[in-house]
Amino acid sequence: MTNLEFISKQVTAPVKNIENTLQLLSEDCTIPFISRYRKDKTGNLDEVIIEQIAKLNKEFETIVKRKEAILKSIEEQNSLTPELEKKIRQSFDLNDLEDLYLPFKKKKKTRADVAREKGLEPLAKIIMAQNNDDIDFVASKYINDKVENEDEALQGARDIIAEWINENIFIRKNLRRIYQRKSAIVTKAVKLKFENESSPEAEQIKQKAKKFEQYFDWSENLIKAPSHRLLAMLRAENEGFIKLKIEIENEEAIEMMEESIIKNKKETAIHLKKAIEDSYKRLLTPAISNETLQEAKAKADITAIQVFAGNLGQLLLAPPLGEKRILAIDPGFRSGCKIVCLDEKGDLLYNETIFPHAPQNETAIAMKKIRSMVNAYKIDAISIGNGTASRETEFFIKKIAFDKPLQVFVVSEAGASVYSASKIARDEFPNYDVTVRGAVSIGRRLSDPLAELVKIEPKSIGVGQYQHDVDQSQLKEELDTVVMRCVNSVGININTASKSLLSYVSGIGEKMAENIVAYRSENGAFEERKQLKKVPRLGEKAYQQAAAFVRISNAKNPLDNSAVHPEAYGIVEKMAKDLKISLNELIANKEKISQIPLEKYVTEDVGLLGLKDIVKELEKPGLDPRKSAKVFEFDPNVKTMNDLRTGMVLPGIVNNITNFGCFVDIGIKESGLVHISQLKEGYVSDVNEVVKLHQQVQVKVVEIDESRKRIQLTMIL
Repeated sequence: MTNLEFISKQVTAPVKNIENTLQLLSEDCTIPFISRYRKDKTGNLDEVIIEQIAKLNKEFETIVKRKEAILKSIEEQNSLTPELEKKIRQSFDLNDLEDLYLPFKKKKKTRADVAREKGLEPLAKIIMAQNNDDIDFVASKYINDKVENEDEALQGARDIIAEWINENIFIRKNLRRIYQRKSAIVTKAVKLKFENESSPEAEQIKQKAKKFEQYFDWSENLIKAPSHRLLAMLRAENEGFIKLKIEIENEEAIEMMEESIIKNKKETAIHLKKAIEDSYKRLLTPAISNETLQEAKAKADITAIQVFAGNLGQLLLAPPLGEKRILAIDPGFRSGCKIVCLDEKGDLLYNETIFPHAPQNETAIAMKKIRSMVNAYKIDAISIGNGTASRETEFFIKKIAFDKPLQVFVVSEAGASVYSASKIARDEFPNYDVTVRGAVSIGRRLSDPLAELVKIEPKSIGVGQYQHDVDQSQLKEELDTVVMRCVNSVGININTASKSLLSYVSGIGEKMAENIVAYRSENGAFEERKQLKKVPRLGEKAYQQAAAFVRISNAKNPLDNSAVHPEAYGIVEKMAKDLKISLNELIANKEKISQIPLEKYVTEDVGLLGLKDIVKELEKPGLDPRKSAKVFEFDPNVKTMNDLRTGMVLPGIVNNITNFGCFVDIGIKESGLVHISQLKEGYVSDVNEVVKLHQQVQVKVVEIDESRKRIQLTMIL
């Protein structure tokens, strides 16, 4: 089987399109580039399908590599028969491959190995043949200086048979099916032991354990356990609060094994039954149950990662305020509110600390300072972090009588502390402490969330669940893909973009981003895309992949500030020439653009799909796909959990989405949960069908659990 055949079985797309996509990937083309600028070759496959093709191709390569390693290992043992080689080469299932390899794996000395050393393998073969009715007599022939009696001989033979059963591909496959369909995940509480029951440490552990109390005595069908619940149980086990097992009905499994092995009711059947039971309990159950749990965990990881990736994508594409002068506030009580003033490019102009809240209560002084900063630095908007003292700071700001109307926004602080302590932040602001850097981040994520959030490790942004419990390499790969997709869908200003933002541009990467920033610092702003070729180590391939995703405002060539790829500039120039107008007159001229006969401009490299994209871009060059940021007002009467009452209807913002519902910020420290069943009337299969991250919603308070700091909400009003 070729990689094309392997992928075609799992991807719904014409084989030719998959083949062309694989060819482009083999040429080191990036997914954003392929999906945007090679539509005619891929048949307009979107990024999701192209990513799936790339992943399946990687999976195919992994299987092929594993096959070669298995074949080499068996061949070195002089055990590779033509029949076995054929089976291995024809298999493209990793479980099947491992089953085929199992008898040849190097392992610790087993009970079967000991029995073989005693010369008992022929006796095991006689029992398996099931032709003898006086097996005790046969066993007596195997008594020697290593085997004391018939019972020891028969036990050794059964040990060998148990290992054969364990290595039986048919049995493993059928047992695997039973586990996959019918296994239950069963948990029991672990009794916690403390030297001092009333110590602060003991109380802390008890409080932590309380989060998992529903799993102290729990059982459910593994296949029906949602990903978040399975990951919660695994975390509870890792933290020592529960013991977890995967179980099936033993009778069904043993019956299946007996039916496939025992052919008659001769005396050998008794020994075969014992060997089957031993093999099942000692060898097969631990291996297959663990394998089943790992498969379930892998699926749960994928689901959790997909939820995280979806949330991250929505967060990164959140509406930007744009190039405005912003006063940003990192609110606090005792330590004060950290204030920074930023210019249109997000550069720090001034910083200050005010103390409008208790215990200092310097409200009048703080108001005067804020007014002075707003006027001195021509501030257009105010950005307040949503952490401690956020609502109090928002109310304080809204009491100030400014000389002009100002928009006041409350933005998520998630990840700001991670950024402020990072090397990126230290490099940007070497002379300022973490509090100032954190406030700068709060301001910049209002003007351009994407440009600021790419500086933070994606999993630290806080829009997923169990991100520390899932496969970390898989999580990083998926989240990096999402960031790259978002950055390239928006495009970046190459003259203002940070190294972090540039590193996610198609074809660039971290090292090349450093080179671009260094070149920009040394030579000044880029005036045209072609200058990218002068950046050290940025060759033709990188230029091809990256050029169309960067923007240069006020460039010599207006197409340099659009998503039109440089390889198509000649086509656009010919369109303008044929219409007898200049390039500048063509751009954004819908009337003239509508007169272009696209078929006339089809080339070997650019077909109709590519041309349609070009004219669409010409109509609105460099258009940001994101909407503009809007001010949101929380209920002014709700400042803490104590202000909540059952039945209250409140405005809120969706700040996290999971498979079981969404969390809504209602203007206090604790977010409330809207369970999936409470999103709307009727059945909901996917939370994302009803809500999106940062969506403004109306919710009703259903239940308040102050001891556990939990709020249940509903959107069914």
